[in-house]
Amino acid sequence: MSNNRRYNEREILLILEQAGAAHERAQDMPSAALQVGTHDGLTLAQLQEIGVEVGIDPIFVANAAHAVASGLLVPTQQRTWLGLPIGIARTVDFGRNVSDAEWDRIVVTLRETFDARGKLQRDGTFRQWTNGNLQALLEPTASGHQLRLSTRKGNITARAVLGGAAVIGASIMWLGIMMRGGDVAAGALFMPAIFGALGIGQLLAIGLQLPRWARTRASQMETIAARALDANRLLPDGTASQP
Repeated sequence: MSNNRRYNEREILLILEQAGAAHERAQDMPSAALQVGTHDGLTLAQLQEIGVEVGIDPIFVANAAHAVASGLLVPTQQRTWLGLPIGIARTVDFGRNVSDAEWDRIVVTLRETFDARGKLQRDGTFRQWTNGNLQALLEPTASGHQLRLSTRKGNITARAVLGGAAVIGASIMWLGIMMRGGDVAAGALFMPAIFGALGIGQLLAIGLQLPRWARTRASQMETIAARALDANRLLPDGTASQP
């Protein structure tokens, strides 16, 4: 992580809040940060000075800054369709090169978390682990490597929603044709009503299942990101943790 990087106001508040929580001293930090003037951003050294003023050890500030810079504190991204989550993605910027041994440990975490062996591929400096729609890509950046996690459920969802809508539409058309024919016995309405209920039930099931699926995948990706970044964390004594 570069010490010359400047953090914007939102990142500053995140860093100080995170560092304060780790140090159990979160009070009055936002006002202390804003008194410095953050329109041009603040460097890590400046943030650590603010932390010292409110009683926060610089190491906790450095760890929080690393978490912000790497994307650990950024919420997992969702891709939606008709308001429903159909894709989940998270990017982790290590800010350094990731060794083959570290990548192997990331793969172990992926297999344990998703309970899947997956498929490994390597193309030059690009490495990836895939299992169906689940993807974990280790890619080179200007500062080292980043890990891009993503999954999607788009095709299945589109077919299921369209299928449910088609069933509902067919049942409405069926009822309309019957009603135009004159008096209809109550028993004759039973079958189109059942078809319509099935279509509605399918749409309701999708509406309940997808948010739960998205929450589970987001939580899994957050776990993977945290464990992958743990090797790059600073210890309270100022030394780097060992992979």
